[in-house]
Amino acid sequence: MTEPVRVVVADDQVLLRHSLVALLESTGQVTVVAEVGDGATAVAEVRRTHPDVALLDIRMPETDGIAATRMICCDPDLADVRVCILTMFELDDYLFGALRAGACGFLLKDTTPEVLIRALHTIRAGDQVLSPSSLRRVIARCVDAPSRHVAAPEALTPREVEVLQAIGGGLSNAEIQATLFISRGTLKTHIGHLLMKLGARDRAQLVIAAYEHGLVD
Repeated sequence: MTEPVRVVVADDQVLLRHSLVALLESTGQVTVVAEVGDGATAVAEVRRTHPDVALLDIRMPETDGIAATRMICCDPDLADVRVCILTMFELDDYLFGALRAGACGFLLKDTTPEVLIRALHTIRAGDQVLSPSSLRRVIARCVDAPSRHVAAPEALTPREVEVLQAIGGGLSNAEIQATLFISRGTLKTHIGHLLMKLGARDRAQLVIAAYEHGLVD
């Protein structure tokens, strides 16, 4: 059985936070190691407990979720801690601010419990998770942006093209490994080559590259 995901939950709405914590722990797939009501305390608890994922709201007093994300992601001692934003507000400033700060996930509070649990496991594994509407906004923003210099598809090996197509199709690392019959180490090597060849910073930009090159609809 997969080990439960260790999570710090930060939300300033007490009833909502307690309900979220109860829901997560009732599944047996998540262990909430701390629950807090503001970003500064969230960062302190992340440093104390070193969770797999920090699940942060954006609108919190004093230190908001984006600032807390930046503090967590810039701390070398927390390099293996992932951040997922869970918010009611899908504003561009919030979405792109969170991604620039280093968040690996951006989900809305109307996300179903099943999707949220699956997302936490996916984020712990090193993948990124965006709500469908958020992903469309990211793609639209980048497609509408001025053209940037990227490697032509010919620069990629056939296997790298297959990996890029799978990433663009929304497959997790585990699903790509199973589909292409490759090991975790080999997949990480391919992803590293894709990031370098396409000048991409993260998985979200690889998704965009897949769309730009016509590998997914």
